Amino acid sequence: MADLTVRFDEDEFEALRRRAELEGQGTRQFVHDVVMSAVHEHSGVFRRAADHVAGASEELNRRLA
Repeated sequence: MADLTVRFDEDEFEALRRRAELEGQGTRQFVHDVVMSAVHEHSGVFRRAADHVAGASEELNRRLA
């Protein structure tokens, strides 16, 4: 398993700790879940955009053929 060190100033870390507590999670698990959620969301946005472009290109290519 890979490991990653992320640095926060004290105010940032305290805000992060409080938010994790509100979510009922430890800080490490909360950070992991937030990062992975962002990764998956980005992938979904990219995939939807790529599908849209592919669909538009397909129509254009059909017209040009």
